[in-house]
Amino acid sequence: MIFPDPITSLPRADIPLPGLKAFLSQAPDHQVLFMEFDQDAEVGDHSHEAQWAVVLAGKLDLTIDGVKHTFTKGDSYYIPAGVVHSAKVYAGYADVTFFDQKDRYAAIED
Repeated sequence: MIFPDPITSLPRADIPLPGLKAFLSQAPDHQVLFMEFDQDAEVGDHSHEAQWAVVLAGKLDLTIDGVKHTFTKGDSYYIPAGVVHSAKVYAGYADVTFFDQKDRYAAIED
C-alpha cells in the first residue's frame, strides 16, 4: 500500500474496476481520489467534468480526445470537461486525482 493511514482511513470510493482501491476525500464542490491498482484494468470511452491527476507509481495509457499518451511516476495529466477519454491502467499504478465534480463517485457504505 502506497498511502498512509490518514488516506486509507478515508471512505472507499465505489468504483467497479478490478484490483482498484480508491479512497475518497469529499468536498462541497469537488472530489479527490487516492487510487491504487494491484492488477491491470481497462476503462472504456467516457466523459465527465474536468479531471487532473499526478502519477505516484506505475504506468497509465490514456487516450484523450483520440490521442494516446503514456504517463508514469511524476507525470501529471489534465482532461478538460466533456472530453472523451479511455484508459489502460497497469498493475502497480497509483495516483491522486482531482475531479471538478462533487458527485463523480459515491462512498462505499460500510
